[in-house]
Amino acid sequence: MKKYYFMVPGLLFLTCMVSCKQENTLSVPDETTLEHQCVQRLTEVIVYDIFSPPVAGRIYAYSNLAYYEAIRFADMNSFSLVAKMKGFGSVPVPDDKLKYQFSVAAVKAFFKVARALTFSKDSLVTTEKKILQKFENALEPAVYNNSIEFGDKIADVILKRAAEDNYKITRGMPKYSVFKETGKWQQTPPDYADAVEPHWHLINSLVLDSSAQYKPTPPPPYSLSKNSKYDKELMEVYEVSKKITPVQDTIAHYWDDNPFVTEHTGHLMFATKKTTPGGHWMGIVSIISKQTKADALLTAKAFAITATAIFDGFISCWDEKYRSRMVRPITVIRENIDPNWNALLQTPPFPEYPSGHSVITSAAATVLENIFGNQIAFLDTTELIYLGMQRNFLSIKAAADEAGISRLYGGIHYRAAIEEGKKQGQQVGQLVNARLQK
Repeated sequence: MKKYYFMVPGLLFLTCMVSCKQENTLSVPDETTLEHQCVQRLTEVIVYDIFSPPVAGRIYAYSNLAYYEAIRFADMNSFSLVAKMKGFGSVPVPDDKLKYQFSVAAVKAFFKVARALTFSKDSLVTTEKKILQKFENALEPAVYNNSIEFGDKIADVILKRAAEDNYKITRGMPKYSVFKETGKWQQTPPDYADAVEPHWHLINSLVLDSSAQYKPTPPPPYSLSKNSKYDKELMEVYEVSKKITPVQDTIAHYWDDNPFVTEHTGHLMFATKKTTPGGHWMGIVSIISKQTKADALLTAKAFAITATAIFDGFISCWDEKYRSRMVRPITVIRENIDPNWNALLQTPPFPEYPSGHSVITSAAATVLENIFGNQIAFLDTTELIYLGMQRNFLSIKAAADEAGISRLYGGIHYRAAIEEGKKQGQQVGQLVNARLQK
């Protein structure tokens, strides 16, 4: 009995040690959900800071590339994406004498890049600390510290490229000058805001050889002749607005994704903040990755490649916008058809052709289908938080097509801008597939 008496505490101590170790192991966050949390918090900050769609696309691209480049080392058969892109230095590799938890490195790299590219950093810091604290409690100190240090090194490579992509230079360039030219873009009501990112074509692309690589067919020549293609497309916008159906109304508002919509009531003005088109597609990446039970590496690849396609899609699109400088429907309709006409959606402050939604959604859909296939039906809940709306789609392409046509229903794009923008986006996406995906 005496011997048994002394063994029990020992067994209890041993049991405690094993259970404590198991508890620490179980406290490590689910690696497949981490990037979803990171991207969601970044989207919230982008919405709060009111970044324009092209700038938001840039933030998503660099942040998600940082995440991927860190976590890819969890599978030694994976490959570097940035090594296949333009302008990046050598990516650091892990020391084979040290141990790492690459999810920790990925989270660290993501948030270091995201903080550097945004204004409202506090919420990013809070989320980063919350995630990393769980890892720190569960991992050996050496493993945790090695991982943090490695994530820092990855982020530094990404941020060096970001610092040299001409973004800072374009911040100091002159505002876009607008002159009264027939058929050319004029500032639009209700705010008559300055043109957004007129120098965006100067941003160094990630994969495109040049901003004009996929220069689209020029828009239909401006002409109010009843036999002209332009006039037919103009009247289509006007007639659709007069006979808008409930379904078309829903589609237009669902895909609006205007980050800063102003409402004017008498002398009062207030604004509504929403996600950007790129943010909407980051939400779709998250939904499809979860639905298909993608592992952490495939999820990271999907986020990074989609964000890359959106980044280059904006550069390609904006290059043509400020070349053709096409006038918006609201300007022509008010001057020539109905002075009191209003589009269903608020017209964003930049030239009409091509449709940015069509370009970047087609680019995103093209790369996503290459990753997940073209038969993925999904419920898009991205807009629940902003609009209280959700929509079912039979495929990724179906979502992109609806996003494009929504701009006609909204009264802010002619059909040519939508159709040619779709082609341009597909070309960008196909190039990204060819360069980045095996």
